[in-house]
Parts: sequence; structure tokens; C-alpha cells
Amino acid sequence: MAFSFSFSTHFLQITTLINHKDKPKKSERTLAAIHRVGQTVSVAVGRFVTVGEAIATENQELKDEMGQACFEARRAGDAIAQLTDVGDGRVTVFSDRTGMVKAARLLLSSVTKVLVLADRIVIKQIITSRNKDLKDEKKKARMAAARAVLEKCTMMLLTASKTCLRHPDCESARINKDAVFHRMRCALEQVIEIVTEARSCGENKILPASIYNGIKDFKSSVECLRENLYSLSPQNMGSQLEALVERTEDFTDSAYTSHEQRQAILGLCQLARQDTQQLVNAWVEAQQSVHAKEATEDMEVAILKTCQSVSDLRRELHKVAVIRASDLLKVHGEQLPLRALKAAGAEGNLEAMAEYSRKLTEQKEQLVETCRLLCHVSGTEPLEITCVHAEETFHVIGPQIISAAQTLALHPSSKIAKENLEVFCEAWESQLCDMALLLREINDVFEGRRGDKRPYLSLPRPGKHSANLKTSKAVKLDAEEQTSMAKLGLELRLLSSDVDTEVEKWEEQEHDVVRQSQSLASMAYNMYLFTRGEGLLKTTLDLFHQAEVFSEEGLQLCSSLRTFSTQLVDEEKSVMMTEMEKLLALCQKLQMGAKTPVQGKTATFQKVESSIQTTRGVLTVVLSLLSFCNKLNKKHKSERSSLGSPQDWRERQDASTPVKEEGALNSKNSNGFGVKSLEQHVAGLNLLENM
Repeated sequence: MAFSFSFSTHFLQITTLINHKDKPKKSERTLAAIHRVGQTVSVAVGRFVTVGEAIATENQELKDEMGQACFEARRAGDAIAQLTDVGDGRVTVFSDRTGMVKAARLLLSSVTKVLVLADRIVIKQIITSRNKDLKDEKKKARMAAARAVLEKCTMMLLTASKTCLRHPDCESARINKDAVFHRMRCALEQVIEIVTEARSCGENKILPASIYNGIKDFKSSVECLRENLYSLSPQNMGSQLEALVERTEDFTDSAYTSHEQRQAILGLCQLARQDTQQLVNAWVEAQQSVHAKEATEDMEVAILKTCQSVSDLRRELHKVAVIRASDLLKVHGEQLPLRALKAAGAEGNLEAMAEYSRKLTEQKEQLVETCRLLCHVSGTEPLEITCVHAEETFHVIGPQIISAAQTLALHPSSKIAKENLEVFCEAWESQLCDMALLLREINDVFEGRRGDKRPYLSLPRPGKHSANLKTSKAVKLDAEEQTSMAKLGLELRLLSSDVDTEVEKWEEQEHDVVRQSQSLASMAYNMYLFTRGEGLLKTTLDLFHQAEVFSEEGLQLCSSLRTFSTQLVDEEKSVMMTEMEKLLALCQKLQMGAKTPVQGKTATFQKVESSIQTTRGVLTVVLSLLSFCNKLNKKHKSERSSLGSPQDWRERQDASTPVKEEGALNSKNSNGFGVKSLEQHVAGLNLLENM
């Protein structure tokens, strides 16, 4: 987009025309200059639009947006050419200043949008090409964080720039726009660092020292004493522990940590000190022994106690951080300050806006601190990077929402100011959804579940499902498509975790319904990883194979449920059969879709999207059925134990009034991370990360 520089000159000329004082007579030279400016702008717009349309043709995912922006730019250029046309010696630009202002604004807005869309494509190409070469998980996480910033900021930049142009004298609008530019610049610098493998002086700030890593290093040092009594000195061990304890001050010094939690953490820190001191005493005694080369029995006991005490400390810190995050997400999911800010801004109520700005600032500080605590217990470097990214995002977007709300309050009738505030509020809501997923991932790491899902039929058996897909080409989702699938993938991830949780409530873990539901959850988790470009499913062909296996397992579950339903009475059985019919229809739909060959990138992506959506539907039904069946299984098992025979039990059931269980089927997970909560967060959110 080399034309962007020349446009700055043309816009200055147009501004001069608009501000030119109207005189009764114009010289021939003045008229010729006006005509020349109009024609030059029109020609430049034509060339600019041609480039934009070519970009749209090569990038189908942005074709509609780019096409509309190019259409508006061409229309504005034609309007300016007509307004500056010297036909009968009169130039309309002086008699129709309003028309000229509208045309200039439309041109500037459309040109800005074309440039922003073009930048998105360039960023995608840089990041996508680099992502193929990235093997290090830490670098991948940093690249993902930078990509998220750039993709979300493109829409923010567009609305913030338009707001600033519409209200050039508004200080809050300028602050809002400058903040977006600054964040994009920092993200681009991070991309450059990763691409060029350069190390900046700020790289060490990305990963602050976490308690998890401190405990890991401390335990490693302690356990090394088993083999080598002289691997480090007692002084070094004491210093290592004190540095670890010092980091817990982020928890104990927090105003949001309860008294009970603070006392528990301090007590465990003191216990770790005592156990470490006992270890040091046994260690020194062993070193003084002439024959001791390895840890003595007393030392071995002390090593075990020390490792256990710091592990208990880690467990307590994890619990505190997770409870804090869970509670915050539940409270902030209602978005009360955001709604109040929008209302106050639309009413031009500066006093109310200031009050709700303070409340949003308090929420922002809570979320920033909570992200810092989660970073301490995250468990892996990629998750630490994601926590830091979340912390920075809340820290930056909070003030941006406030500046956007201030602009709207000063200009309550401004449509673009209202749209700008809406974009920043959506970015806040999107980050809350990302934080919910991050919390799940941290829990999985802590419980040892990440990357260690039960296999069951999670991978398609070689050769079995390839017959119907010979004409399909195996391709990978690019970064653009992965981001487009982010919402669906997130929902699939949460549902698979909810199914795992529901399965754990069953007493009979070997029940067919349990086993097959676990298998479905495992396969769905692999499909979720595919949407992130991770896991064992590498290509779309792998995904379609997986979908076919998933549908087969779902049909097997239908068979098991049908067998289970034979022990139910009429009303219970009716409810069960209704849900089973839904499950059967979804599995058949998924199976047929997986077997249908497609050609072309667009058709392949649509098939991927359809497969993920149908899989999500299957898991939703399975989740409700699991809860329903477990309740019935417990109830009937209890009743069978007090009856002489199944026939007697059935007769008693027929004689009694059955309990309706529809509520169990329609109920949603009520915690802050269920699918219902997720849908509330993302309702109305047009996915900013469609890269």
C-alpha cells in the first residue's frame, strides 16, 4: 500500500479546499488548480482501489469487507471529482461544503479500512509462515499472544481512528487512539523479535519468576542430595527457600486474600522452613561422617518431608489462585459496569460515567492481580506467557474503555463514538472468555490431565476410514482459519471437560455408558487441539477420520442407552428416548458429513466447521444424558436392593408417581466456566480474531 503516503498530501489539499474562503470571483489559475486536485485524487483512489480489489481476490476470507471498503472509497473519489469539476466556471466545492465534507470523511474512513485490512493480511502471512518453523512452545505462546493483540487491535484502530477524525478536538478520543497504536507497536516488536530470534532487553520481563518454577527448582536441589551430599551448600538451600517464600507475598499481601487463606499460606511457609532446617541438620551430620557418601536414613526422611511441605504450599497457593479467578469470572460475567458505562455515555452523564469508571478500574485491578497469581501456579512456560498476556490485556483495555466512554459522554449523539465503545467492551468480554479457558488449562496441568487424555478410540484406526475420502486433499488449517474456529474450539474444550467431570460422579466407572462417554470426550478434546494447530490430528483429513470414529462411538452409546432404558418406567423412558433420538440424529449427521468428499479451500473449511459444530451438539446431549442416567442409576440401584426381584421393583414403580427428570436434562453447568456462561460472554461478539 505505497499509495497511503501520497494520500496524506491529497487529504491536506482537500482540507485546504474545504477551508478556503468563498470569493465572488475565482481566477482561471485557481479553478484549474481545484480541478487538478479533484482529478488527481480520483485517479489516485482508482489505483488504490485496484490494489485493494486484487488483495480481496487473493484472500477470500476478507473479500466482502475489502470489497465494501473499496466500493466506498471509489464512490467518495468520484464524488470529490464531481464537486471539483469546472464545467461552466462554477465549482460545487464552494457552494456545497457539506457534500465535500461528507465525501472527504467517507474517503478517509474507507481508505483507513482498506489499509487496516491489508495490514491484517500481511500480519497473517508473516505469523503463519513463521509459525510453521516454530518448534519451541515458549515461542509459539509468545507469537500467539502477539497475534491476538494485533488481530483484536485492527478493529479497535479503525473505530478509534474514525472517532478521532470525527471529533478532532476531543482529548479522550486522541488518548484512546494513541493507546491502540502503542499496543500494536509493542506487539509488532515482539513478532519481529521472534521472527529474527533477536533478544531485547525487555524479554526477561515477559516471564517473571513464578512460585511454581521456584518450587520445582528447590525440590530438584533437595532431591539431588540423595546422590551427592556436596551438590550445594546449606546456605544456598536456605537462600533458595527464602526467595521462594518471598514470592508468596503476592498472595499474602493482597487485599483480596481472606484471613484464613493468608494464615494457611504463612503456616505452610513456616512448616517448609522447619522441615528444611531439619534437613540441613541431618545433612551436616551426614557430611561429618567419614563413611557417608550418600544420604543417610535420617536425611532421606528429611528430604521427603521437605519436598512434601513445599508441595503442600504449592497446592494451597493453587487453590487460592483458582478460587479467586473463579469467583471473579462469575461476578464479572454479568458485565454490570460495562453496561452502566454504555448507558451513562449515551446519556451524556459525566458524573455517572466517572462513578462507573472507578468501579471498572477496581475490577481491572482485581483481574490484573489475579492473572499475576495464576502465573505463579500455571505450571508451564507457555501458560505463564498466556497469563502475562492476559494481565497486560486487562491492564490496557480497562483505561481504553474508560477513554472511549468519556468520548461518548462528551458526544452522546455520535454513532462512531458509540460503536468505538462497543468494540472495546467486546474485547474485554473476549478476554474474560480467554481467561476462563486459561483457568481450565492451568487446572488440567495441576491435575496431570493435560496431554494425557484417555486414548480409547481417540485416533482413527489406519486404513479403516480412508475409503470414502480418497478424493479429499489432506491440508492443515492456517492461522486465519484457526482463529475463526477459536470460539467453537473453546466450547468443545469446555464441554469435553464437563463430560469428564460428570463421568467422575459415576460409581460404576466400567459401565458402558461411562466408558463410551469418556471416549467421546477424549476424541472431542483432540478435535479441540486441532482447532489450535496442536495435538495428534495434523490435517483436515485426520479430523474427518476422527469425526467418523466419533460418530461410530456415539452410535454405540445410543445402543448402550437403549439397553439402559429397558429398566425404566414409562415417563423416565420417554424422556430418555427423546434425548436418544437427538443423539442418534446428530451422530448420523456427523457420519454422513465426514464421509462426503469436498474440493477447494472454502468447502473444506466449511466441512471442518460443520464437523466441529455437530460434535459440540453431540457432547451437549451426552452431558445431559450422563447426569440424567446417573441419577436414575443410583435411585434404581437403591430400590433394587430393597426389592425381591426386578419384576416387583417394576410393579412398584408403575404404582407410584414417577419423578419428572426433564429439569436434569435441560440444566446447565452453573459454575463460572460452563457452556451457558461461555455463551453469555460471547453473545453478540463478532469474533475479532478471524485470522
